Amino acid sequence: MRNMIRNLGQLLPALVFAVVLAVPSAFADQRDNRLNDLFAELLEAKSAGAARPIEISIWQIWTLNSDNVIIELMDEAAGAMGREDFSKALGYLDQVVVIAPDYSEGWNRRATVNYLVSRYEESLADIDRTLALEPRHFGALAGRGLVFNALDLPEDALVSFEEALTIHPNLIGARVNAKALRELFNKQSI
Repeated sequence: MRNMIRNLGQLLPALVFAVVLAVPSAFADQRDNRLNDLFAELLEAKSAGAARPIEISIWQIWTLNSDNVIIELMDEAAGAMGREDFSKALGYLDQVVVIAPDYSEGWNRRATVNYLVSRYEESLADIDRTLALEPRHFGALAGRGLVFNALDLPEDALVSFEEALTIHPNLIGARVNAKALRELFNKQSI
């Protein structure tokens, strides 16, 4: 069961990464006024399919930035991630968070890379910073669940997945992971 949860937990970073690679550069971030309406729509979506375009719009807004240096660094980090050159990706993202400490997606992206290289404490610190800047960041909340799961803290993982689901009820990775953890806990209580 534990391996199944870990395997399922790998789904979220892959989905986040796919969205990251598909996002064009423009001017926005977590302070964009369109987000409030998009989050309201996300809560009303009746299925994962209906939620998907809304989710993509939110990720696009979170990822975009008006600073050309940040755009270039984020693009370089995405390219390095695509090549699985996580050391290089971290170098670019370290620069992003220094130059733009109020840009939540720089912190979130670095949290993802730290998770992928098993630097869990660093990932949690970056997730905390992401959530301080954008408390509705369902990707960071679900990512925190993955980190807690990797640290063998299933109760904390479940709380994080459920927090993500209160914001994005159709977030597939969080839903699958939360269900698997609930089933694990139910079996343990028998």
